[in-house]
Amino acid sequence: MMNKEVKSSSQEPDVFDSSAPPITIGTRVVTLSVVIIPFVGIIAAIILLWNRGFGGVELGLLMTMYVLTVLGITVGYHRLFTHRSFETHPVVQSILAICGSMALQGSLLKWVALHRKHHHHSDKVGDPHSPYNRKGNGALEVLRGFWHAHIGWFFDQDSPDLYHYVKDLKKSRLLSRISTLFPLWVALGLIIPAILGGLLTMSWMGVVLGFVWGGLVRIFLVHHVTWSINSICHIWGKRPFKTTDYSRNNLIFGILGLGEGWHNNHHAFPVSARHGLKWWQIDVSYYVIRLLAACRLAKNVRLPQYQVS
Repeated sequence: MMNKEVKSSSQEPDVFDSSAPPITIGTRVVTLSVVIIPFVGIIAAIILLWNRGFGGVELGLLMTMYVLTVLGITVGYHRLFTHRSFETHPVVQSILAICGSMALQGSLLKWVALHRKHHHHSDKVGDPHSPYNRKGNGALEVLRGFWHAHIGWFFDQDSPDLYHYVKDLKKSRLLSRISTLFPLWVALGLIIPAILGGLLTMSWMGVVLGFVWGGLVRIFLVHHVTWSINSICHIWGKRPFKTTDYSRNNLIFGILGLGEGWHNNHHAFPVSARHGLKWWQIDVSYYVIRLLAACRLAKNVRLPQYQVS
């Protein structure tokens, strides 16, 4: 594996809007609760419905589709296509791009363009999903900012300059084609678990439950986790690096997001393939990249110019 060192983008945080004061602990608790409570509800539903609409097959489909589509976002959409943290074979690129598309978070080119724009304007005017771009500092206005960062931005109209951020990807006929076929990949992400559910149980009810748990519920969970990186990880967590935004490391989403929750680390070293910089900061996405490199399917893996411990 060929590693390349990358320098930190850390600076004193004096370039973003100082009119956005620290969010109060009460508001932080509310925003975190909005994200955590639905997860608790899903777990409760699984327990209550065990062997009555949910069992081992449904759990397997849910977890498998969750991991595949989250890795499609974290390893593919984010670390490979957005930040060019490593290089890989076109076949691997295609698999990652298709798995990311199945997460139903937007086509490849649009997702990458939005994320690059986010880094260019992080927590400043022009950031498409910052919780700090708001008109006031009252509790209600802060919650509105959180809601926009979490999901509201998804419904905003594209800015005229959006695809300016992906000129490099648009030159690839392969990636442009995969991006154009986004609706097909979304449909496959729903059809595949439905078919597997039917085959594994040899029943039409298995088809329905596979569609519900491996498709719909999985999409809900993946959305909630990855969008929490935009919202929660700019509000709640630790800031070991002084970056030019409010990005934070969050243990919960470091685990659920397969390494993406170490968000302050990422903003300090944006092109690094590794986000978890401490031994205890679990970064499943980086482990997958290391596995690809060990199998000679990834090269030029970029790592931070930092003493990882």
